[in-house]
Amino acid sequence: MNRKARSASIHSLRPAGCLTLFAGLVAAFGQSTAQRAPYTTWSDFGGAKDSMQYSSLKQITKSNVGKLEQIWSYKAPGPRGFRLAFSPLVVDRVMYARGGDGAIVALDATTGKQIWSHPLDGAPTDRGFSYWESKDRSDRRLIFSVDSYLQEINALTGVTINTFGNDGRVNLREGLGRDVKNIGRVQSGSPGHVFENLIILGSSPGELYDSPPGDLRAYDVRTGKTVWTFHTIPHPGEYGYETWPKDAWKYAGGANTWSEFAIDEKRGIAYFPLGSPTYDIYGADRIGANLFGNCLLALDARTGKRIWHFQTVHHDLWDYDMVTGPKLLTVRHDGKMIDIVALPGKTGFLYVLDRVTGKPLWPVEERPVPKSDVPGEQSWPTQPFPTKPPPFGVQKFGVDQINPYLDESEKARIRDILLNARNEGMFTPPVVGRTQIEMPGGYGASNWGAAAGDPATGMLYVRAWSVPDTRVMTERPRSVAADPPPTSQGSSGFALYSRICAECHGPDRANMPTPANIKADFIKDTVRQGNARMPPITERALSSQDLDTIIAYLANPASGGREQGQPALPSGPPMSPPPPGQIRYWGPYGNPFTATNGMPAISPPWAELVAYDLNEGAIKWRTTLGTIPALAAQGIKNTGSVRPRNGPVVTAGGLIFVGSGGDGYVHAFDKDTGKILWEKEIEGNPDGIPAVYDVDGRQYLAFYAAGGPSDGVVTRVTKPEAQGYYVFALPTSDR
Repeated sequence: MNRKARSASIHSLRPAGCLTLFAGLVAAFGQSTAQRAPYTTWSDFGGAKDSMQYSSLKQITKSNVGKLEQIWSYKAPGPRGFRLAFSPLVVDRVMYARGGDGAIVALDATTGKQIWSHPLDGAPTDRGFSYWESKDRSDRRLIFSVDSYLQEINALTGVTINTFGNDGRVNLREGLGRDVKNIGRVQSGSPGHVFENLIILGSSPGELYDSPPGDLRAYDVRTGKTVWTFHTIPHPGEYGYETWPKDAWKYAGGANTWSEFAIDEKRGIAYFPLGSPTYDIYGADRIGANLFGNCLLALDARTGKRIWHFQTVHHDLWDYDMVTGPKLLTVRHDGKMIDIVALPGKTGFLYVLDRVTGKPLWPVEERPVPKSDVPGEQSWPTQPFPTKPPPFGVQKFGVDQINPYLDESEKARIRDILLNARNEGMFTPPVVGRTQIEMPGGYGASNWGAAAGDPATGMLYVRAWSVPDTRVMTERPRSVAADPPPTSQGSSGFALYSRICAECHGPDRANMPTPANIKADFIKDTVRQGNARMPPITERALSSQDLDTIIAYLANPASGGREQGQPALPSGPPMSPPPPGQIRYWGPYGNPFTATNGMPAISPPWAELVAYDLNEGAIKWRTTLGTIPALAAQGIKNTGSVRPRNGPVVTAGGLIFVGSGGDGYVHAFDKDTGKILWEKEIEGNPDGIPAVYDVDGRQYLAFYAAGGPSDGVVTRVTKPEAQGYYVFALPTSDR
């Protein structure tokens, strides 16, 4: 059965039923989203193309928010759960979301009743979808990626649009200047944005040696044809080429927008926060400042041409990606109104720039930072330090900041690590054979979804997180560094493992069972079905033959995954191009500095909401967000939660809605004071960005929540069936 026939058959609808469904959905879709007042819909990731995470709806206010009640839920557990938090879209009366087993579902946004379901044969975009409609609304599409193939379905019926791309798919691995066979994944967990008739995408190509580049690309919404590409690792003759070694564009990777970005529709400018080049924490093969890694990059949204850039970290050695969606606000500065872009960084700094020129509103100073002593490394001597606004994140960790809620033996262990580590504050570089303290850690003081802007006031609200990382760089042994060429039997086990598995499980297989404990059936089941932290990998993305080769390598690493009787791996050379004259170094990306029970080593608060008045460049208030269940049971509730994967939404009703992650609570804060005005415990652990929308004059609030196993210490234990969507509204009598 071809894809066209298959996609038409998945709904098993009779012709009359199809016509009835189509007519009903056409009636359900009211006026065009383009005709609605600004910030009154939730038809784009983050609420709008500018990723503001703001709603101008104000039926729910400070005075009545305490009456909010859950009016429906839709459970979508799946066999192993979602990998990351999902934020639904709402168009008119229809909510689009990920359903059970990763399917895409359309729900009645007022009741949660399922309208249609579109099953998928792979792992779709983790955090959201994109929506496009023609001017006359006759053509309406959902846009998403599955296993690095861009796809579209009819938003009315859920049927695949086969005229898009090649039989309904666009291979995102193509066009990156690398061998497609050696690229494991490209699709980002975030969905991108529609601008006019373009779908503009970032990417997530991996963060290991030999990962592909994170080129920014725009595709025609109707045909799937590439309209423009921006090389984030410049090619010869392109701006920034001199900030890399001569041939880096042929082998360097990363420098990608794996999370959110924002579009100024009026000006036609797209603002991309870019991540670090690979390998994140060792750059001897990428000597230089490395544009456009760790930049806020402004491009012409129609052509992909560079307008300006601002680099927040030179030659990154800390995985300090720019991740959080930029917020496009208008503020009063030096007596006049200025359009700005504000971007919280993993560094804990807030970068505030003129939206048109990229010039900082307040001085940014290049200050000396500690020098790397890793062989072959040439760390950048200075880094940018904004003088204003003040940082929202904690940027150092000393013995006077050890978590007071740990027992004495744990405190002593952590104190000993701190006293013997290289720990020189911000931008302490990695060290070979010795612990390095990184604060903020690689997860960052800010991560995806972590900020909301109020366009009416110039206020910015940041969800801050404060936990350090520890790292120890080690020389990569030649037997591990060797990457032999494919044989007639296919790629080596090591090459496949490096491309597909090592980013999460470590180049040294640190997060895998020992060779003697490798169980092929268990690994195959986990790979195909996924688990709580890992998405499933389909046969199309990883063939059974290649999976068997990986398993053979894990069972006998010295063989490289060769079948019995095949030649052994050659002893060298290291993966090319190596740093001149030596083997590469590697270390864990982010090893959160925690106690043995999983609690942070540093004292709380760990998660906070921080309110900035950008008219003044000042912090107006800050308050803790969430709890740790084990401490909350003892009455200790002022700590904040741990490693939240969520974001706030601010409303014209004077409220900030946000989940606190692993403790099961959703909250409404007073946006002027930070005081909690309402909170509710739900079955799952709330994650993602809430959706705020209106149907027939009633305002709704939708949260995604995860379900499944947890440690019960820093996160609450929930049932798998708790996973899904929880929707709140005021009682009808209070509207």
